[in-house]
Amino acid sequence: MVDVNKLYEQWLEVFASDEETRTDLESIRGNEAEIQDRFYTGLSFGTAGMRGVLGAGTNRMNKYNVRRATKGLAQYLLQDPANASRGVAIAYDSRRYSAEFAKDTALVLCAAGIPAYLFDALRPVPILSYAVRHLNTAAGVVVTASHNPPQYNGYKVYGDDGAQLGPEAADAVTNYIQKLSYSEAVPMDEKEALDKGLLHIIGDKEVDNDYMEDIKTLRVQPELLDREGSKLSIVYTPLHGSGNVPVRRMLREIGITNVAVVKEQELPDPNFSTLKVPNPEDPTAFVLAEKLADEVGANVIFATDPDCDRLGVAVRGHDGVFHLLTGNQIGCVLLEYILSAKKKLGTLPQNGAAVKSIVSTSLANRICENYGVKMFETLTGFKFIGEKIQQFQDEGSYTFLFGFEESYGFLSSTFVRDKDGVNASLLISEAACACEADGVTLYDRMQEIFKKYGYYVEKVVSKTLPGMDGLTRMKEIMKQLRACPPESLAGLKVTAVRDYLAGTRTADGVAEPTGLPKSDVLYYELEQGNWVCIRPSGTEPKIKLYINTNAKDEAAAKELNEVLRADAEKLLD
Repeated sequence: MVDVNKLYEQWLEVFASDEETRTDLESIRGNEAEIQDRFYTGLSFGTAGMRGVLGAGTNRMNKYNVRRATKGLAQYLLQDPANASRGVAIAYDSRRYSAEFAKDTALVLCAAGIPAYLFDALRPVPILSYAVRHLNTAAGVVVTASHNPPQYNGYKVYGDDGAQLGPEAADAVTNYIQKLSYSEAVPMDEKEALDKGLLHIIGDKEVDNDYMEDIKTLRVQPELLDREGSKLSIVYTPLHGSGNVPVRRMLREIGITNVAVVKEQELPDPNFSTLKVPNPEDPTAFVLAEKLADEVGANVIFATDPDCDRLGVAVRGHDGVFHLLTGNQIGCVLLEYILSAKKKLGTLPQNGAAVKSIVSTSLANRICENYGVKMFETLTGFKFIGEKIQQFQDEGSYTFLFGFEESYGFLSSTFVRDKDGVNASLLISEAACACEADGVTLYDRMQEIFKKYGYYVEKVVSKTLPGMDGLTRMKEIMKQLRACPPESLAGLKVTAVRDYLAGTRTADGVAEPTGLPKSDVLYYELEQGNWVCIRPSGTEPKIKLYINTNAKDEAAAKELNEVLRADAEKLLD
């Protein structure tokens, strides 16, 4: 059992010369609940790196945890010194301490003799992923907490393929981290690192220009953009994040010139002052953008999150009201557009493939079936989509066309291996231009897709289980469900159970391998193509419930989803 008060006093002693840390710790003296939360465990490092609330303590995001994690990464890379000598690319977004954490990361690597390639200003996640491959570095790091509230920050690590670390590599880095004391992770002096040629500052010409040229190759119908681009009216908001420069540059260079930017959310702001949370999944993030859209007469709104790996889209319906598309709907609109346009042009490859996570809509499977494209499913986490892209290339088996997750992540390139909000902005702009040319809207297009394939409704329910007992409770829930799986939900028979931790899919008493890595996820296949999935979050103290239903009409699909959600939520009690 961790003695939290002892750890608290140790931090006060060890970091006594650090005025900011000492002041923060003194401010919670006597607050047993806060001390407990900050010190009952260490900030975990996993496939998504680290993420947590900013502050002093073992269970907080601070420079000491960043330095320690970086030292662990350095030791992992130095297992192969020749590989480590290729260096590490480092980027950061607009959050509190992001620039400071990124510099600490670079200088701890330099102290270990590993070259660091640090961007000179904030950059999106996709540019970091691109930089790893473009600069041929051994790894990459981006300091960001994605779409979390402003009190959070995080630290993501990428392999040399440009995708986030897989489970085995993340476990290996974790093992190194856990053996380290904070005193062993000391950054090199910045001037010394520059003088020794270990610290390299990346300007906008070394990576950004090449990234932008490659992004433009992702246009499906360049001539359509040349013809219709200037007619399309868009409102864009970067939500105070790193998408502002690259997204606007990309739109301008592909011919989308009528772009109004939400001025209140244009510039970096670590407090995200105009937002409840900087999340393009949240309808309130679009309030200012909708107001601007009404002023300029735009029918399409884009929003990217602070690290610009996610894209949210709102489209005006015939009622004049803006409708926020779900991540699944955006993914299906883009998939239908890419496949239909390529088929029309005669450029749809016979070995075409798309990839989505297991918790993303089954509507995408129907779309792929219609165009003769193979759909692959992966565990949640875009790194697994990145692995599939690499597999296709290594084997020469399939041509990657599109990948997405329901959590607003999209990709059609192979030169980036993570969610790419710039790439997605290009694709949705082109799809919107195609709609304009056909005399319809993106809202109409989504309705056409439903009428063609059936109405699909998805719902995600998150149950927060904070504190020391939260992780224990999540494990108990999953253990109980494995011991006593439901036979039916909302009157629908469970036809198969996928237990990704056991690696099995069991139907009619017969178990077959899932073919995917092990993960603490349960998936219940139900009659008529409906399903429910339960997954503990890998970055937050939450357990997530995914409910997917379909029917011939919208009302029936929504009604079934509500009934199924109510019944499935009882599984989390």
